[in-house]
Formats: sequence, structure tokens, C-alpha cells
Amino acid sequence: MRIPYSWLFGLAILAPGLVPAAQAADSGTAYVVTYFETMPTFTGQTRNLLRPFFVATRKEPGFVRMEILQRIGQPDQFVILETWADKDAHAAHLASAHVKQFRDKLAPLLRGPYDERPHSPLAVGEARPPAAAGDAKTALTYVVTHVDIVPKEKDTGVALVKQLAETGRKGSGNQRFDALTQISRPNHMTVVEIWTDKKALEGHGMTAAKKEFREKLMPMSGSLYDERLYRIVN
Repeated sequence: MRIPYSWLFGLAILAPGLVPAAQAADSGTAYVVTYFETMPTFTGQTRNLLRPFFVATRKEPGFVRMEILQRIGQPDQFVILETWADKDAHAAHLASAHVKQFRDKLAPLLRGPYDERPHSPLAVGEARPPAAAGDAKTALTYVVTHVDIVPKEKDTGVALVKQLAETGRKGSGNQRFDALTQISRPNHMTVVEIWTDKKALEGHGMTAAKKEFREKLMPMSGSLYDERLYRIVN
């Protein structure tokens, strides 16, 4: 199913008066990354649930940004990226009636748990407004990567991931390159990238900096380098 461009950028909306993310992070900005998988026959029904869920969420106090992503090549896998002004705003969101309604309707469609992971900022760049909707050139490629560092190498691994984000942000075609730390497990990080297209992403992957990062990371990694490509679906 082809996703209309009118939906493509409706999700990447910043709250009025948003300050640069690097500054907002210092004031307690809350980041949440949620993974879930549906049964393959229910992907269309899931998208239909996600649209009103987002529309209701963006009206809440403390909302900054939400992006709902569907994995390229495996459309039954979804990720929700959330940014809230602070933890209290996110807690109020979780307690709202529309969240309960959404999750109740989603539950029968799932084939695994709804995996919600609160994060803190590690290396978050300045927030940029989304590109103009309707432009065919703005079919952005999202990348969400889970990075797992063995505990004894945590500090070294964290420094590597932070440097990757700061360097990647300068890459040709990059729209966002942020690194987040999972609050419950600080040796686990999530890297979020947005590229103008897949070609820009591939170019980044062939840079000396990215190859050096992968080589240095491998001996201290606790799992495979889990890099996943997505499209925004709202």
C-alpha cells in the first residue's frame, strides 16, 4: 500500500516554541522508543489505529514530537519515537483515556509485547522542522539502531556512539542523527537517523568514520549491530 505524502510528514511536528533539542535535553526532555510487531494480516488495520492515536496525542500538554515508523521489508514491525517536554508530560500521556483505548484495540493485533523503552539524551542535535509535505524528494529514510555494549566497556562504547552521532549529523543528506541512552540499562543505546533518501544513507555507511566506528564497536558489542530501516507512516 502506498502511503500518501499528505500523511508522510504530518507526524514530524514540533510543538510551538520548541527550543533546540540540545538545550531542551538539559531541561529534562523525555524520549521514548517503542517497538511492536503485529500479525502480518493486520498491518493495514494497525495503521488505521495509529492515525487517530497520533492526532489525539499531539494535542496533549508537553507534546514535542512523535514519529510512527514501519519497517522497510518487514511491514509488520513498527517503532514509535516520542519526545516530551519532561517525564511528567509523558506520564500524563500514558494515563490518558485515548492511550488506553489505542492499546486495547492494538492488543489483539500483536504477535509480541508492546515494548516501550524510556531514554535519556546522549547526543541530541538541534531540532529541525520537517520538509514540506507533498514533495516527492522528501521520502525520507529513517534508521533506528539498537546498540548493546558489554558492561565493562560501557564508558568506551558510550563515547564511540556519541562521536558517531556528532559526526553523522554533518553528513551529506542527513536530517537528524541522535543517540539516546536506555534509562533502565545504560549500556544499551538507540541511534536514530533520518536521511533524505536511501542513497544518502548508503553514502554515510561507506565513510571512513562509519567503518571505523563499526570496527571499534565490534569487540565490545553485546549483540549484533541491529540497524533497521523504516518509513514514516503518518
